[in-house]
Amino acid sequence: MKGSTDGLHFDTLAIHTGQPAEPVTGAVMTPIFQVSTYAQDQVGSHRGYEYSRTDNPTRSALQACLAALEGAKHALSFASGLAATDTLVRTFVPHGGHVVCGDDVYGGTYRLFDKVYRPQGWSFDFVDFRSTPPEIAIRPGTRLVWIETPTNPLLKVIDIARVVAAAHAVGAKVAVDNTFATPVFQRPLALGADYVVHSTTKYLNGHSDVVGGVVMLSDEDDYARLKFHQNAIGAVPGPMDCFLTLRGLKTLSVRMARHQESGNRLVEWLLQHPDVATVASPLHPSHPDHEIARRQMSGFGGMISFELRGGLDRARAFVAATRIFTLAESLGGVESLIETPALMTHASIEPEKRRAIGIADGLIRLSVGLEHVDDLRADLQRAFDLTR
Repeated sequence: MKGSTDGLHFDTLAIHTGQPAEPVTGAVMTPIFQVSTYAQDQVGSHRGYEYSRTDNPTRSALQACLAALEGAKHALSFASGLAATDTLVRTFVPHGGHVVCGDDVYGGTYRLFDKVYRPQGWSFDFVDFRSTPPEIAIRPGTRLVWIETPTNPLLKVIDIARVVAAAHAVGAKVAVDNTFATPVFQRPLALGADYVVHSTTKYLNGHSDVVGGVVMLSDEDDYARLKFHQNAIGAVPGPMDCFLTLRGLKTLSVRMARHQESGNRLVEWLLQHPDVATVASPLHPSHPDHEIARRQMSGFGGMISFELRGGLDRARAFVAATRIFTLAESLGGVESLIETPALMTHASIEPEKRRAIGIADGLIRLSVGLEHVDDLRADLQRAFDLTR
């Protein structure tokens, strides 16, 4: 595309931002610059690239596109979502600093915070913002507030604007993991958040063939610090991973619409199913955070959590009994996945702590893919029947 992308809609930005035709050959798709180093015209004089840990043209295109979709000035890509998280926290929270984190987060985030950082001297409070107002949880001296919304796996919705107001009042910054909602349905920076983090492994890539992460932000000083650490630490994605994620972004909007359509139909069915105790879907009127979700989200994708009657043993058998839903960790791909958090994605959380925050032994998490919804429903019904 020629000219500015100002004023263009999301779908157009996803296809064109940061991706002009390659100037040498005219290639429409951004090439995979599989290169480690770049020729310099003279010492200290180059064409924008000198070493691929620092910058790579394929990564630059991806970062420009991601920033545009999230409404940020800058994006920095990393080799995984946890690499993005680690670099962000170490950049902006000094050793011994205090972090407030939601109590319901991805198990890998909890493991990093509680099992890696805490023993090294950082201080963490894991808070249920449903029962503890952010004005109480966030105290003077807090450096960072980390929230997922909707959360993983319980799909709680956190009031981003309220958390931001409480954090900024004491000089703390706010990072929002927007992996589940994606920028299609939620824009944390527009609600005042300082940083947005994604596991690009999930919906942004959408094809289960890449591991990656990204931090988006608009503050120039913070960007310069984080960019320095991205280069110094070096946990960056390779050009092939960047290319595949960039390709996936082109269909993000249409994929999310289909994820949402099928997810909503399965939610309505599960709510009426006799073998299901509870169902969580943020934009359904039955959800306790429905009003917050309506205020800060324009939709939701294909993530559903439900509690299966029968406990852990039945949950174990249930997730192994499906044929179309694949028993696997991760989410957000074109294929439907099923897992039990207590035994898989959140097994790093102590059993008593899992139960205390509401992750029941019978909890099932679905990532609803792009298969026909009638086939998905029949597949789940087969698992219900086989495990009775």
